[in-house]
Amino acid sequence: MKQKEDFERFMSQLKETNASLDFFCDFEKISRNVRQIAMKLNQLNYLIGQYDMETAVNELWRENPSVFNVLDILIAVRTSDGKKAINRRGEVQMIQRFFDSPEGVLEYLNDTGLQMLFQNRQVTNLVDFVFGVETGLDTNARKNRSGHIMENTVAAILRSEKIPYKQEVYSTDYPPLYVLGEDIKRFDFVITTKTTTYLVEVNFYSGGGSKLNEVARAYSELAPKINAVKGFEFVWITDGQGWLSAKNKLEEAFYVIPKVFNLTTIYDFVKTIKLEL
Repeated sequence: MKQKEDFERFMSQLKETNASLDFFCDFEKISRNVRQIAMKLNQLNYLIGQYDMETAVNELWRENPSVFNVLDILIAVRTSDGKKAINRRGEVQMIQRFFDSPEGVLEYLNDTGLQMLFQNRQVTNLVDFVFGVETGLDTNARKNRSGHIMENTVAAILRSEKIPYKQEVYSTDYPPLYVLGEDIKRFDFVITTKTTTYLVEVNFYSGGGSKLNEVARAYSELAPKINAVKGFEFVWITDGQGWLSAKNKLEEAFYVIPKVFNLTTIYDFVKTIKLEL
């Protein structure tokens, strides 16, 4: 039976971050994105320092009109985002539509302020410039990387302890889990021993928010359903000081779910598994 002091000890062990230095920027992905459009960016370098921008744009258009299709990234917008803007006629249009004609390109360059940057040579090389833009955009991917970091950390621990596991396994792979209803659940890890199949969810929260309460409530409802199925047990491995803002909800879940671990106590779980292998 878990005691209050067990929970307080759990809370005191929560880590401030799980990020290593490679978390902040994925330079491999950034470089790949830049390489894909580098040739067009080098052609657009022709516009840098041009006082007569209209003539320069028309010359480049006659040479290769498709080169202007990458202009959106210069204002940190991706074509896949489907962003829209109001043109000078007051019409809402996709940003990519500005690149359908030399007139549209000139309107885009002028109204975004890029023309001034080019003419004043405040930008000297668009490949380098876009590398910086891509680095900034990559920060938006940090949230997703945070979750993967936790999964990678747990996977590394299991490998180092020589514990076999599967990742991203669906509940439909186990017929006895029909008790979960029609909702298909994907588990981060599944560990099977001689006596038990452990269905494991892992996450890390460095900041607060309503999602933490939702996750704690969802797992509190899920765990009893799984644990009621013979041979199956739900395991939750979570960490991060974001839980300090949702302490009450986490405490409720801590008592409802028999196996809740953090990156410190995970080794208690490892010991249990090794005894059953």
